[in-house]
Amino acid sequence: MRLRYNYRVYPDADQRAALARAFGCARVVFNDALRLRTDAHIEGLPHISDGGLSKRIITQAKQTPERAWLGEVSAVILQQALADLNTAYRNFFASLTGRRKGRKVAPPRFRSRKDSRQAVRFTKNARFKVTESGRLWLPKIGDVPVRWSRPLPSDPSSVTVIRDAAGRYFASFVVETSDRPLPEVAAEIGIDLGLTHFAVMSDGEKVDNPRILRRAAKKLRRAQKALSRKEKGSANRAKAKVKVAKAYAKVADTRRDWAHKLSTTLIRDNQAVYVEDLAVSGLARTRLAKSIHDAGWSQFVAMLEYKAARYGRHFGKIDRWFPSSKLCSACGTIAESMPLTIREWTCPCGAAHDRDINAAINILAAGQAERLNDCGAQVRPGRVPAPREEAVTHPEPHTRQTGTSVL
Repeated sequence: MRLRYNYRVYPDADQRAALARAFGCARVVFNDALRLRTDAHIEGLPHISDGGLSKRIITQAKQTPERAWLGEVSAVILQQALADLNTAYRNFFASLTGRRKGRKVAPPRFRSRKDSRQAVRFTKNARFKVTESGRLWLPKIGDVPVRWSRPLPSDPSSVTVIRDAAGRYFASFVVETSDRPLPEVAAEIGIDLGLTHFAVMSDGEKVDNPRILRRAAKKLRRAQKALSRKEKGSANRAKAKVKVAKAYAKVADTRRDWAHKLSTTLIRDNQAVYVEDLAVSGLARTRLAKSIHDAGWSQFVAMLEYKAARYGRHFGKIDRWFPSSKLCSACGTIAESMPLTIREWTCPCGAAHDRDINAAINILAAGQAERLNDCGAQVRPGRVPAPREEAVTHPEPHTRQTGTSVL
């Protein structure tokens, strides 16, 4: 399995200037190549091959006075900029033809020097290395100090140097890691994600929603208010903009750290983990959008998925239309309606349910059934679209609803 290992790096003033030149050269090469292909398409000219593009944009351009400064940086990062453009085009055309699943991909756009994130990639051809003193040597940049939070499991195949909106620098290594299955355990768990509680487990445990963005709202509001009062184009406005970026970076880092700790605990303690396939993009268009984004469900589920694959655990997603909240986990009866205001209910069979715990139990049962059903038999009720009142966030009529409970 290929994974990324990110580390904070601390370049000095000269190295920051060299990295700024590298960012600029890679951006110019990308934009020149994109402009050349766009113009060729508009004029009806034949498609320019990757080799021809590299020759015209890099090799020949270095011989001209306008682009002679491209020779001041490593040629590898220029080639990688063209590789990024080719990848963007392949993804775009694969999305148009339907070969690429998921959300539609937009065509490549021009990069701006004002983009909040700048990055360059060095491959093994650049001969980057980690020195004996623990520094990262990069061609035409030098030895950059690295804060090693953990050792690299193997020799990296590439490293991407990133400057984020907060002015921080990171080195992102791509490494090959061998699968390390954890000792098998008997426990399996179903998880119902929500907003009142971030996660409710099928064993009855409830994890409170940390609401990281909400807790930082006062500080963010103060930083953004200070930014709005600065004159556009001034040095003070640039400083205030960095302060806002640092405040948001802290929120993102805190949320990521919290999600990593919870997902690692769940994968370590359970042999199989099942969650509901939430329609996050749809839910984010409701009045709950801020809370939905603050929860970070997609990030958390992605962590569960890749950690399960890495450590030999099973991960399963349950269809979003599965009526987990309305289905009685004791007798299998499906209630006619279940508004979000109902947090506890009693089935006609006499079983009393906590709405979220019952949903988590049903998610666990559905996941186990799909995993163990090798012959294709119908082992649970078929997929039934949830009624409109199942997940109403806007009580007004004619409002498009999803089938996922979020509270």
